[in-house]
Amino acid sequence: ICWHLKNQLEREDVEIHRVSFEEITEKAVREAFKHPRDIDMNKVNAQQARRLLDRIVGYSLSPLLWKKITRGLSAGRVQSVALRLIVERENEIRAFKSEEYWSIEAILKKKEDSLGKDKFKAKLVKHKGEKLEISKEEEAKGIVEELKKAEYVISEISKKEKKSYPRSPYKTSVLQQDAFNKLNFSASKTMTVAQSLYEGVDLGEEGSVGLITYMRTDSVRIANDALNEVRDYITKTYGEKYCPANPISYKAKKGAQEAHEAIRPALPLRHPRTVAQYLKSDELRLYELIWNRFVSSQMESAVYSVLSVNIDAGEYRFRAGGGQLVFDGYLKALKWQEDSPEEIEVLPELKEGEILDLLDLLSEQHFTKPPGRYSDASLVKILEEKGIGRPSTYAPIIKTIVQRNYIKRISKYFHPTELGELVNNLLIEYFPNVIDYDFTARMEEELDSVEEGKIEWVSVLKEFYGPFKNKLDQAKTLMEKVNKEIMTTDQVCEKCGKPMIIKWGRRGRFLSCSGFPACKNAKSITTGVKCPQEGCNGELVERKSRRGAFYGCTNYPRCTYTSRTLPAQGSSTQSEVEDA
Repeated sequence: ICWHLKNQLEREDVEIHRVSFEEITEKAVREAFKHPRDIDMNKVNAQQARRLLDRIVGYSLSPLLWKKITRGLSAGRVQSVALRLIVERENEIRAFKSEEYWSIEAILKKKEDSLGKDKFKAKLVKHKGEKLEISKEEEAKGIVEELKKAEYVISEISKKEKKSYPRSPYKTSVLQQDAFNKLNFSASKTMTVAQSLYEGVDLGEEGSVGLITYMRTDSVRIANDALNEVRDYITKTYGEKYCPANPISYKAKKGAQEAHEAIRPALPLRHPRTVAQYLKSDELRLYELIWNRFVSSQMESAVYSVLSVNIDAGEYRFRAGGGQLVFDGYLKALKWQEDSPEEIEVLPELKEGEILDLLDLLSEQHFTKPPGRYSDASLVKILEEKGIGRPSTYAPIIKTIVQRNYIKRISKYFHPTELGELVNNLLIEYFPNVIDYDFTARMEEELDSVEEGKIEWVSVLKEFYGPFKNKLDQAKTLMEKVNKEIMTTDQVCEKCGKPMIIKWGRRGRFLSCSGFPACKNAKSITTGVKCPQEGCNGELVERKSRRGAFYGCTNYPRCTYTSRTLPAQGSSTQSEVEDA
């Protein structure tokens, strides 16, 4: 931006400089103006290279998809990699085969505890010193019968102090993850609400006031002025023992640009309750989240007294864990239970060599579960871990692939659509390098090297463009035209009587009259599941709303039945429903 402005404004009699600061505080801004510098062309060239790469990929692949599938589709250097993650996770889930396993727990008590008030659980972990895995019910029953006859002796007690450390103030990716997990906000909603808090909220006589710092950042650094103010707040509010002797500093992830500080409340610190009357519900909830995280990040660690007890029963070993919170530290400032470690079971006073009474043995069947589908939170996390995208791009990436109907949200989790899988499979077949995780991350590293002046930006583009152009030319010739594939059906158009056929559109496959364009009748393909509403003979079709995908009745508006999931019906199996 500065470079473009300089080109437009530069005159022979005026010298133009660049002023930069990494935090928006009065001291930082004033100091920056005392030390102006020239524009860094390495940064300009890195940005030009990034823009050109994105346009080469997007402006080449998108028209290819229009030609081969349908208009309105898009592909991109980063969004297509995000789609690939979701499709591959779905394939893992389909291929997953669940395996049975069993767990055994003993309910124990001290001998002198006649009423069993201090009974506790211990989990079976070893047999003859080896880790124990139980795969069948018969095996579990046999072990239980052996354990009923055993004597339970405490063989080892380990007691130690464990610290739970505060977490860094928010950067963009972590804010999006926490807002999803705790507030049920999508990544896009989180950024929209954060934007309003940053731009300013009308606080009555004070006028419009920005309540948080810039919300697109990969930094966890905090301005000194803010550190001093929050430490003073902690000391006055909670007491000196909650404020560390020195400010806590956090390290940013390798490759972080750190152009802005972490997301925190703006100065002066305004407690959420002092501004609650001026904020909308969502604004207040997000502001509380940011406030609590920031204040807690500069507090002392919480301390637990943790107890681990090994209990031998013949050749078997059980383990019990317990303890208690000794000092709450940073947890005192947190509103959210999820931020504190799980409550630790409190064990009675025990000693090594002590013989315990067995009250009961509990065996339970389990099945291994497939990997979970991505949510806004987990998708942002994996994108950041793989070095794909930047803080400003996570929410737009997700929004784009949802709007393109490549993925759909069902119960907060992303499912690829038939269209999304088709696009992904074609891109992998013809452009494997472009949507490869390592390639995308490596390209970001090369762009960082351009910014650091280590490599020349045009060479990066040349190295990419030659092989990409060859792949593009091949795809134009070899990639099949899906939009030319027409599938006939046994359905008849209710408007003109001609057969209905299946075509591809930008929202996936749909039913169209074979008499098009003379007859423009078109409708969604039904799932093959009858509407469960009593007295309705319609079928369910997939529809979309602002809140995501859902199933509705073909007889709408006469029938208003809707469901987030496809209901099982009659004797249909789940696979039959999915095939339909």
